[in-house]
Amino acid sequence: MTHILVTGGAGYIGSHACKALKKAGFTPVVYDNLVTGWKDAVKFGPFEQGDLADRARLDQVFAKYQPAAVVHFAALSQVGEAMSQPGRYWANNVGGSLNLIEASVAAGCLDFVFSSTCATYGEHDNVVLDENTPQHPLNAYGASKRAVEDILKDFEAAYGLRSVIFRYFNVAGADPDAEVGEFHRPETHLVPLVLDAIDGKRDALTVFGTDYDTPDGTCIRDYVHVCDLVDAHVLGLKWLQDDKGSRVFNLGTGSGFSVREVMDQSRSVTNREVPFNIGPRRAGDCTKLVSGSTRAEVELGWEPSRSTLDIMIRDAWGWHQTGHYES
Repeated sequence: MTHILVTGGAGYIGSHACKALKKAGFTPVVYDNLVTGWKDAVKFGPFEQGDLADRARLDQVFAKYQPAAVVHFAALSQVGEAMSQPGRYWANNVGGSLNLIEASVAAGCLDFVFSSTCATYGEHDNVVLDENTPQHPLNAYGASKRAVEDILKDFEAAYGLRSVIFRYFNVAGADPDAEVGEFHRPETHLVPLVLDAIDGKRDALTVFGTDYDTPDGTCIRDYVHVCDLVDAHVLGLKWLQDDKGSRVFNLGTGSGFSVREVMDQSRSVTNREVPFNIGPRRAGDCTKLVSGSTRAEVELGWEPSRSTLDIMIRDAWGWHQTGHYES
């Protein structure tokens, strides 16, 4: 039985990753403090409650399970909060990750898959982004993720720690079996916000800006289905097991969808209107953010099969109708 330690495994992406890892023959061990995760999402392996700041607890879990690798999702990720409370992001995302990395090395667990973000690139408006695009993060969220990337490189040089780093674009959708899905408090992601508005769980969606230089005036983003995303993590884990060395991969499809396209497709899937208001542009919102990389497809053999707008919204709507973790 090969254990994989999954930090943040009770969260949106982490819970989907645990299902994918179990399907691939691994036993995911969830390590989560349940601050933003949900105990009901832990369904595919053992659960250990703990905080990344607690080194003694981390050491205990490493000793108990002797994991072959770490898949590290646990992080604070709200950009607005990162702007107003940067210290919290540096302490949690960087300090906690450093604790985890040191515990992993001390336990002899030298394969590490890290959940990073395209926010490390900063503002490159209307530029397709690849792994060599300069990193100039605009806030403590992106900066904290870039800092952990740097820590991993230093620990490789010092201790031989091998890492696969994934820089995500926008993640959407849900498990098609509706066993796990997306649920945040507060909710900030576009697709669940649209579905909440359709379902009357919020008065209306606010569309921030309709005067961008795009075909319909709204921002364009690169969306990837959460199941495709976590499949890449399983491939990244196997990449490390095959001794292929450390590597950075963007995870996006290269196809962008506008806010209006997301709304229109949601209307089509649900046969319901999307109540919305027009608001002003938000500071820092770029016109278009799309991955220009094919490295994951070429080198990992990653094939994102569910990342069409129709499938992402259908899967998200199926999950939305379950009532998820609200009870």
